[in-house]
Amino acid sequence: MTEQHAGFQLVHSNDTDALLTLSGPWVQGCDLEDFSSLSSQLHLGTSTHLTVDGAALQEWDSTLVAFLLQCFNHCSEAGITFATRDLPAGAAKLLALATAVPPHRLEPESPQHWLASLNPMVLLDKSADFFRQSLGFVGEVSVALVKLAVGKSNTRFEDFRQFCYEGGPRALGIITLTSVLVGMILAYLGAVQLQQFGAEVYVANLVTIGILREMGVLMTAVVMAGRTGAAYAAQLGTMQTNQEIDAITTMGISPVEFLVIPRLLALVVVMPMLTLYADLLGIVGGGIVAGGMGITPLQYISQAESALAINHLLVGLIKSVVFALLIAVAGCRAGMNSGRSSAAVGQAATEAVVTAIVYLIVADAGINIICQQIRF
Repeated sequence: MTEQHAGFQLVHSNDTDALLTLSGPWVQGCDLEDFSSLSSQLHLGTSTHLTVDGAALQEWDSTLVAFLLQCFNHCSEAGITFATRDLPAGAAKLLALATAVPPHRLEPESPQHWLASLNPMVLLDKSADFFRQSLGFVGEVSVALVKLAVGKSNTRFEDFRQFCYEGGPRALGIITLTSVLVGMILAYLGAVQLQQFGAEVYVANLVTIGILREMGVLMTAVVMAGRTGAAYAAQLGTMQTNQEIDAITTMGISPVEFLVIPRLLALVVVMPMLTLYADLLGIVGGGIVAGGMGITPLQYISQAESALAINHLLVGLIKSVVFALLIAVAGCRAGMNSGRSSAAVGQAATEAVVTAIVYLIVADAGINIICQQIRF
């Protein structure tokens, strides 16, 4: 018995029409001629219409559909009309499904594309859209907080507790490292100037005030923006990609109440505690540098205690709450507005970190100006 092989034969009926006849079993492992030979034959002719005839086909699987899709794509690029006849019903349906939507093609950016993005009107439109989206999201969060206060919210305490653990105890390692190093850096910077006046002992005052009012809370917020804010955006962006948020909305549950509020409240709760922890370690880091300058631990503690005031501590704690709100809003907003692809999730995480850091800098400057005006 002679073994049959899958094959095709191209016949040019006339100057404009060509007939491609398929024969044999088109299954995995069949001895099939490469598609490049068919494309070269099509290039040699002047045909503008190709018809694929499947009357002589035997068994078939995805090998046949893949070949037909190659033919279709080649004809589309070459400007040749593609048609089929006598194909198996299943293969015809699969081919129709595969060719129903044209493949996505990235348009090459012109060299002036980045210059166009710097147009003042374009920047103004983008800023207005961003402000509009942010204002709408803040409004939804405010409504959800009011519902939580009156006991009509779908927020779950279990989620809140889990996010507190992820944002608090799990962040202690990186907060410990950054806080000690920032305290040491601040002490070194102060020592350079204070040594010129023989006032090295006052490095404790500088470190204590600087850490309590500014560096402790700001560095903690920056770390939490890169760690927790990006995590919020990635989590919600992935849920958006998997259509989980759509499912929650379909069940009549507000995604803001169910997903955003637990994250926001958890960050508001843990940020002040992390700030106090960072303040303590920052002062300890400054003490390490002070010890290298010949200042005894008793002198350092005495000077730090004299500089310690309740207003300095309150300024840092107020900033920590404001910063927590800004980080949570930036991260959750980026995640909720994410696209439905892996690239969009990455963009959402990046947007969350960048936006949060900008928020932190602006808010920090504003709070400092207010405190300066009221002499607090």
